[in-house]
Amino acid sequence: MDFVKPSPQGSSWGLGGTCVNVGCIPKKLMHQASLLGHAIKDAKMYGWKIPEGEVTHNWKLLRDGVQDHIASLNWGYRVQLREREVTYINSYATFSGPFEITATNKKGATEKITADRYLIATGLRPRYPENTPGAKEYAITSDDLFSLPYPPGKTLCVGASYVSLECAGFLKGLGFDVTVMVRSILLRGFDQDMAERIRAQMKDYGVVFVGAVPSKFEELEPKTKNKAGRIRAYWEETAEDGTKVEKSEEFNTVVMAIGRDAETKGLGLDVIGVETNRSGKVKGRREQSLTCPYVYAIGDVLEGVPELTPVAIQAGRVLMKRLCAGVDDLTEYDDVPTTVFTPVEYGCCGLSEENANKHYGKENVIVYHAALLPLEYTVAERADKDHCYCKLICLKNEKVRAYFFFVHV
Repeated sequence: MDFVKPSPQGSSWGLGGTCVNVGCIPKKLMHQASLLGHAIKDAKMYGWKIPEGEVTHNWKLLRDGVQDHIASLNWGYRVQLREREVTYINSYATFSGPFEITATNKKGATEKITADRYLIATGLRPRYPENTPGAKEYAITSDDLFSLPYPPGKTLCVGASYVSLECAGFLKGLGFDVTVMVRSILLRGFDQDMAERIRAQMKDYGVVFVGAVPSKFEELEPKTKNKAGRIRAYWEETAEDGTKVEKSEEFNTVVMAIGRDAETKGLGLDVIGVETNRSGKVKGRREQSLTCPYVYAIGDVLEGVPELTPVAIQAGRVLMKRLCAGVDDLTEYDDVPTTVFTPVEYGCCGLSEENANKHYGKENVIVYHAALLPLEYTVAERADKDHCYCKLICLKNEKVRAYFFFVHV
């Protein structure tokens, strides 16, 4: 059962979920496109003769290539379902009673379906601010960016999440002016020393940071199918004397990336007593709902687990072995490595320095630091050569147990 509600800007997609359609796959491809732009500059120092003149980027060509690849993945999943004799229903499911759902297709036709067990894997969708006039009307999210029919132009990314920073990074790498508006710290939940190093690197990369929250958005010129519009963003800054000063700036595109909520509000979970947290995630243990034993959840929609596609895939495999093959395996959610695809990529595994100090006591933690100069940067005479860095967080009284944080590995 799969159904995608269009975003406020009308974007929808095919089979495969967030990662395939509006997440990891298109993000990584556009990140790669931005890195290639930088590689062209390096190539000259490595002896390649590059034609004179400005090197320009074709957004439409990139977008079409990305979307064509996504379409091939969508089709591949359909074929796999057919080969494995799995019934695919393109309808929106809502629980209408115990062990029963009502499925509604895009034409409005409904049917009742019953089952002994239900697995919820609906993932997350981008959050819009509730009290910011013009946000939902004029701003887009990552649900829309990768299929945008026109070059985004001068872009404002709102939020300090990894989604915001990744989008800001590849857009800047593709040649667009980019501003990131953040309320407080970057990458909440990640190591803050590393987060501040990412901020410094992105500033040197040309990304502008504004410490504020947007108060409203105003459309100056509507977008068309072939051209971005003009949007004025407003916010307040505090002057040296403590007074509030209203600021504003014009952008072509505004990307909201302030967080994500579980896609569970319309599922009728209250009808069968499935308890969720404030963001809509299912409260569960061992992928099973705490309050409704025949309902299970995996992936981002489950409370307290890493929001990573490989983790969801592994959790699904382990759960099916447990339910269908009698294997009593559990998914291990601790110390899962992850990567943030900012211009200089950040990879980490284990506790942050803050959490290590909190959990074990600062006096029991030792941190090793190292600044790195990648060999590839030497001939290219990279200006950002001081941004590669790693640190190793260890317990003083243990020789083996350690937590690794590294950048641009």
